[in-house]
Amino acid sequence: MADLRYETLMGRGPKKIVHWEHWSNPDAATYISGIDFYQHPKRCMEKINEMYPFLYLPVPATDDPLPRPEEQQDKGKGRWGHTCRDYWQQEEAKHHFSSMEEMLKFSPLENADFSSWEIPEAGNYSNEEVIYQRLRKNFPAEWGDKTPEGSWEAGAGFYNTMFMWPLLVFGYENFLSICLEPEFERIMEEFAEINRRVFRAISRLPVNWVCCHDDIVTTSGPLCSPAWMRKYIFPRYEEFWGMLKEAGKQVVFMSDGCLDVFVDDLMVLGIRGIISEPYTNYKSIARKYKDCFLAGEGDVKVLMRNNPEEIKGMVISRG
Repeated sequence: MADLRYETLMGRGPKKIVHWEHWSNPDAATYISGIDFYQHPKRCMEKINEMYPFLYLPVPATDDPLPRPEEQQDKGKGRWGHTCRDYWQQEEAKHHFSSMEEMLKFSPLENADFSSWEIPEAGNYSNEEVIYQRLRKNFPAEWGDKTPEGSWEAGAGFYNTMFMWPLLVFGYENFLSICLEPEFERIMEEFAEINRRVFRAISRLPVNWVCCHDDIVTTSGPLCSPAWMRKYIFPRYEEFWGMLKEAGKQVVFMSDGCLDVFVDDLMVLGIRGIISEPYTNYKSIARKYKDCFLAGEGDVKVLMRNNPEEIKGMVISRG
């Protein structure tokens, strides 16, 4: 039987609507399965996958109980799934930089081991082989260098495609305060060199497709001007994704927010499609780019209103 996720990714579906991205609602999991997620997280998620196998939801490795949100120390950063967030990147930056002047002198290449940093994709980026060996461990050894055909599981992802590196390292507000300074051009080129190592390594992996993430927009549109993006970001995407396509891998781009302004900049680079949020005009993309992959139009706000007719109407209109 064909994997619906892979068929959808390739623009050949969906026969059924499949689940994409993360699952982060333990209360819904408890309600749907009848098993307390916090008491039995593994059993709970296994039950949901048994009930709805086309969702392909992640299952915890163990059934060890998890602390409920009210039992955790809430540091005022909000809740993410079953945990309370305990840091912001803006605050983390204070552990590494005492001023914006220090940030502008920072060399990503001279400090390429990010293993101890509190950031997504923390690790050592000092050379391609170190990166490759770290990533290769995520796939079965028996695959060797041959990618399983038609397999959604043979996919990779990278969170810091380009835009996220300075945002995560310096913090959101700091990044926006210094990104127009002349010194920033060197910093971006050094992050680009780190990612050349990353994407050369990913190109060697036994995968069919790669999800490249960068939160380049907010719910209302771009964080940085189109001119800035076309100088610092999109040319690097073209370079990195060219490596992947040359190695026979499909590329999917993921970002929060409303991507409308940048859809053409992304699609012209030959990506398979986009994962975003319902703020993006998906119907417009679908009309312009035949059989592309699109995910993220379902609106959680509609689900939260708990009106069956409204939910049904949303699903039908997205079909």
